[in-house]
Amino acid sequence: MDADSIAVERSIPESATIHVENVGGIDRTEVRLERGITVLSGRNATNRTSLLTAIMAALGSDVDNVKADATSAAAVLEFGDETYRRTLTRKNGTVVADGEPYLDDAEVADLFAFLLESNELRRAVARGAELRELLMRPVDTDEIRAEIDRRIEQKDRIDERLDEPAELETRLPALESERDRLTGDVEDLRSELDAAEAALEESDRDAGEARAEQPELEATLEELQSTRTELDRVSDRIETERESIEALTDERETVEATIRSFGDGEEPDRDRLEAEIDELQAERDSLETEIGRLQNAITFNERLLEDPGAFLTADEGDGGSPTDELLADSTTVACWTCGSSVPQTQIETTIEQLRSVRTDRLDRRAEIDAKLDDRRRTLAEIEDRRSEYRDAKRRREQLEDELSRRRERLDELTGDRDALTAAIRELEEAVETIERDVQATVLDRHRKVNELEFELERTAQEREDVDERIADIEDRLAERERLETRREELSERLAELRTRIDRIETEAVAAFNEHMANILELLDYGNLDRIWLDRTARSDGTGRGGRTESRFELKIVRRTDDGAAYEDSIDHLSESEREVTGLVFTLAGYLVHDVHETVPFVLLDSLEAIDADRIAALVEYFDSHVPYVVVALLREDAATLEAPHEIVTEI
Repeated sequence: MDADSIAVERSIPESATIHVENVGGIDRTEVRLERGITVLSGRNATNRTSLLTAIMAALGSDVDNVKADATSAAAVLEFGDETYRRTLTRKNGTVVADGEPYLDDAEVADLFAFLLESNELRRAVARGAELRELLMRPVDTDEIRAEIDRRIEQKDRIDERLDEPAELETRLPALESERDRLTGDVEDLRSELDAAEAALEESDRDAGEARAEQPELEATLEELQSTRTELDRVSDRIETERESIEALTDERETVEATIRSFGDGEEPDRDRLEAEIDELQAERDSLETEIGRLQNAITFNERLLEDPGAFLTADEGDGGSPTDELLADSTTVACWTCGSSVPQTQIETTIEQLRSVRTDRLDRRAEIDAKLDDRRRTLAEIEDRRSEYRDAKRRREQLEDELSRRRERLDELTGDRDALTAAIRELEEAVETIERDVQATVLDRHRKVNELEFELERTAQEREDVDERIADIEDRLAERERLETRREELSERLAELRTRIDRIETEAVAAFNEHMANILELLDYGNLDRIWLDRTARSDGTGRGGRTESRFELKIVRRTDDGAAYEDSIDHLSESEREVTGLVFTLAGYLVHDVHETVPFVLLDSLEAIDADRIAALVEYFDSHVPYVVVALLREDAATLEAPHEIVTEI
């Protein structure tokens, strides 16, 4: 995608203005950047890198380049109708950033857009380091794999629930048939009861006097009916308690299995992890302080190169000024520690040494950050497992208590049932005794009515239970469509997750190889025929069944004078070839990760190893893919880019 199409999509302004105060060697300046290429032209130590650092700060990068004689610095970016501010304040040897920059998180921009000499990707290519991890850093592969595991578990649970409706479908016809049978039984019983009540009424008229003389029969029959109803209620409760005990026992077994899965409940040494985290954090804080001091020293020496006179005091006596004498020879500088005259190259060498040490400290800080993330993640996992283990034990205790209460209640209900059964036998015996004194027909019809009423009530309740079970099954079957839709969504998400990492890696390699081929054709490095990335797979042997990881290997092919091709090593690349390869690698990452959607700027410096014509071709190639390219060049290199691009010579 070229810069014009990007501008249409994102409505990128045609220009930007950066206001800088006390950054690096800059006292105060204002520079206008036009969309396209802006060249910062000048010799070394003319604040070009300081201006790039200020732009990085306004965009959101963590920089600590406060002017040596100042306690605070500021960078303000006016971009369209918006203004973005960043302040840097030195406190107790540490630079603290504040304000509202263009980006909330500049990690991706630091990798793929801010391509100064210290850029991590450029340095990795230059020293032949592993490139895959850096190129894939914006992609949280661990989180993608964790999400894959979560989605698989969700899909498995849905599959189990989808299997259950299939089983329920086979049970539904039998239940519906049972309901029809019970409905017929209820209707038959009601007809029988109506007939029995009519017969009893007729018998009552015939035996009214006998019944009047035996009121205890009615009372005994009512008590018998009441007792039978109570027995039925108690029997239902016994069955309910047994079902509850069975369900609680199953749950307890599940909880027991969960507890056993934790072993003895012991976890790795948590105190050791916390102590290690504290030690790593302390070392990181120390490195932060040291990095700040190194940066101050670098900035101070850069200012010494830019304006040596600022550090000397004029002699008020007769004769010429000592400062004038020191500055008479532009190749020497007065040492700021002892005042002696030293070659300018010696100061520049000192600056390079300081930069090298600072780079080492930055690498160590990155290692410590990785270890801190790993230890903190492990500690969080330990806390999660301890919480799950405690929850399981607490649930087991609750289940034990509930089971105990339920069993006690079952024993009580069983005792009640036995007592009711015995009471019914006694009442039936009492009825039989009374029957001897009452007309046999009346008694038989009373018994028949009572039995039919009891049977009708029991059958109606049984039919109601079947109705509820059918309704429950129908509700659960109705949920199938929603579950199937959710399962399809999970399957699509899993497919996307499983291919995302592979797709990004494939696109990154393809983008690098395409742009590298284009650049080599533009720059014409003689016998350098081809440079490309080869993506290979390897197993790390971890996780469930191990995981396959990719590795990016840089391949180089040259040609002899007679046209024969041979494979070469990155160690044999010239400094110019290394720099070009590193920059093309960062451009591939910029495009693959769509960095242009959030950062329309690419900043470049330290291109001196590349000759002027190739710098011009390389920068213009970047311009065809990036809205704003800001590049710091020596005057002789900038001459090849003067028209029609914006040239800034005063900062």
